[in-house]
This record gives sequence, structure tokens and C-alpha cells, in this order.
Amino acid sequence: MNKFLVLPLVAISTLLLGGCGFGKGPQGDLVGAEDRPEFNPQEVPYGMVPCPGGTFHMGQTDQDISASMVNMNKQVTIAGFYMDETEITNNEYRQFMNAIRQDSIDVLGEEYVMTELYPDTTVWVRDFTYHMGDPLMEYYYTHPAFDDYPVVGVDWFAAKYFCNWRTKNKNAANAEAGLAPTPNFRLPSEAEWEYAARGGRDLATYPWGGPYLRNSKGCMLANFKPGRGDYASDGYAYTSPVGAFFPNDFGLYDMSGNVAEWCDDAYMEASVPVVWDMNPTNPDDNEPRKVVRGGSWKDIAYFLETGTRNFEYQDSARSYIGFRTAMIQIGMGTNQSLN
Repeated sequence: MNKFLVLPLVAISTLLLGGCGFGKGPQGDLVGAEDRPEFNPQEVPYGMVPCPGGTFHMGQTDQDISASMVNMNKQVTIAGFYMDETEITNNEYRQFMNAIRQDSIDVLGEEYVMTELYPDTTVWVRDFTYHMGDPLMEYYYTHPAFDDYPVVGVDWFAAKYFCNWRTKNKNAANAEAGLAPTPNFRLPSEAEWEYAARGGRDLATYPWGGPYLRNSKGCMLANFKPGRGDYASDGYAYTSPVGAFFPNDFGLYDMSGNVAEWCDDAYMEASVPVVWDMNPTNPDDNEPRKVVRGGSWKDIAYFLETGTRNFEYQDSARSYIGFRTAMIQIGMGTNQSLN
């Protein structure tokens, strides 16, 4: 009896394989929509580095000196993504401002562009009492000597607008070249930022892995406020040019120190136990506090730790807060190579 079932079963299996896309059948078969644009493996975007997905323990890795209890350890999985190698610089932001003033000033209005998007250079005077910030207010953003320094004086809304512009600018070039559109540039989530800062070193206190702030030669490993105010001992009294210190194992520079960085998430004290453990995020338009990570040139070492959480109000621009952008990695499994 079995020999009489062989041919029908073979015929049925052949039909099923053809229907599953293993072969192009005649007209009327399920073969997928035609004339789809060709998709090649996603290239690493210019100025970015790949952060291969993985699992890590998100949260405080050292003593919670503020006793805030807002960053308990939690195992989290992150899908692969790309992140800017360095913080966005003055000159990169200037490209954005030049494009906005050339193409969008009539739509947005000069007042909006200059008050909401243009870096607020007065932060160098306003942020600190009895501080001679006038030279930085005059030169930091405008002078070419600071072109490769991280842009500051940009609030959360301006950073988000920059991401939208960068996406449209890149996709306009892709469309002209006949290429598929790129995923959106955006601010990283808080979990992505912490995962990237650790650079694959789970439970690492700092991006370079160890618990110390100097290397074996006695050189500072980040731009921050050592001791009781020895700002210049790391080589820079204020910000430093991006990439002036060693990168972490992902190839990311200044994930601790220099300037703190905006994240996309709204700040919530209970976010660690509340959010999911797979690509967690906390988008809340009703919460004006947004997550800021990494510490800055004016912060003590505690704020440089990969697990330290902090926030700033979304409409506040500071002389010690900048940002970098991220992009989701598509078309490949989490654990595959992103190179």
C-alpha cells in the first residue's frame, strides 16, 4: 500500500515547496509581490560604529552614593544598532544649521530657528555663577578652533530635530542615487546608550572596563572633574575635542565625560522594574524630564559610571550636555556580524 502513496506524496511536497518560495510557479501561485527594490546588506553609516546586539546587566555597578534606588540591576537584551563614533560636533551641527537656514527659514520662521535650533551660546555664562564664561560664549560655537568640539547649548527638542533632518538629508541623497531608504537616525534609548557605553563589558564601572580613572602611565581616561576641582589635570579645563581619549571596545569615544548626552527616554524613577527586558524604552510626552547619561567635563567621577542615571528638562540647554545619534540595524540576526 505504501508504494501507491509515494508518487502522490512527492507531488504534494513539490507543490508545497513551490508555494513556500522555493521555486517560481506558474501564474496564480503565491510567489510574493514583484518589482520590490533590491536590498543589500546594510552598510555601516558614515561616522557610526556597529554595536552588535546582546544581553547585559543594566544598572548600577558600584555603590549608589545618592541612595536613590533608581537603578537596580536588571538583565536586558538589546538588538543590534549603530551609534555615532563621537558626540555631534560644532561643525557637524553647523551643517545642519546652514541647511535649515537655507531651505526652511521661510517655513519655520527665523525666530524659531534662532531660538529653538541654534545653539544657545549664553549657557557658558548662565550655567555658572561668578564665572568668566564670556570668551566661550563668543567663540565656542562660531570659531573654527572649536569645530571638532562637541556641540552644547542644544536642548532635547533641537537634538530630535537634528535627527529628523539627518534622516531626510541622507534619504534624499539615497533616492537620487537609486538606493533604498535608510532607517531613521534618532537619539539612542537609555538602554541602548548604557549597553553601548559598556562596549561588551558586562557590569563594567566605566567604558574602559576597570574601576580606575587613570591608566598604567597615570594618564586620565576621560575628561571630567577629578578630585575637588582639578579640572585641567585631564588636559582640558572645559570640553575636549571629540576622540581625544581612548575608545571603548565598540570603538565609541567619550561615552564617559566631555559632555553628557541626551537619550530618547523620558526619566522615570521606577523605570528599571517597569520597562520590558527586551529593547526597553520609556517614551512619555507628558514627562518633561529626559534621560541624560555619561557625565561631563564639570562632573565628578560618579556621574561617569556606565550605570549612573541622570536627567534634565527637555527644554533646557546646558554647557555640559550634547548628544549623538543611533540607528537600528535591520535585515540580520542579533548575534551576526554587523561589519
